Amino acid sequence: MQVAVVTFDGFNELDSFIASALINRCRRDGLEAFITTPTPVVTSMNGVEVTGQRPMEFVTEAEVVLIGSGVKTRDVVADDRLISRLRLDPSRQLIGAQCSGALVLARLGLLESMPACTDIKSRPFVEACGVTVLDAPFHAEGNIATAGGCLASQYLATWVISRMLGEDAARDVIGYVAPVGETQETVERALRAVHSGEPARP
Repeated sequence: MQVAVVTFDGFNELDSFIASALINRCRRDGLEAFITTPTPVVTSMNGVEVTGQRPMEFVTEAEVVLIGSGVKTRDVVADDRLISRLRLDPSRQLIGAQCSGALVLARLGLLESMPACTDIKSRPFVEACGVTVLDAPFHAEGNIATAGGCLASQYLATWVISRMLGEDAARDVIGYVAPVGETQETVERALRAVHSGEPARP
């Protein structure tokens, strides 16, 4: 089971690295994340250069695709050639977006009437796409999820791990990385965010 963490030039390190690092604690269980980039090397918003592990076309074969955010996301959605490389299929893939990554999902027509989560700076641009923005860190409907706020990337990872491997696996991962002395509350907060961000099941 492969996860493409889509990472554009100008990316936010917290968004891409937290999600990929948490998911990669599940390698032994067959779930693995790869930093997926449109060019061989991308540079973060803080000048960190990263070599992509997979090219953008990897998104078509990954079971999960997470769209990271960054300071150039509006340039990304304005680039028809770049957007055309993101061929996603929510009928067979889990698809998540972090902060301004919601703009990418809106540009791809994947949100439709679904509300989304994003960060404060990206909110007006997401709303300009006709998307209702929630005052919440995480929201999911079916196979599509969005998260708002850099540290909400842990909730996207929790969602992915829970959906792919089960809640116990998510508990193990979040519990391992939790601050010492705060294990239980960190695990419960992550699971609560994911559960409250999903519609009640009949």
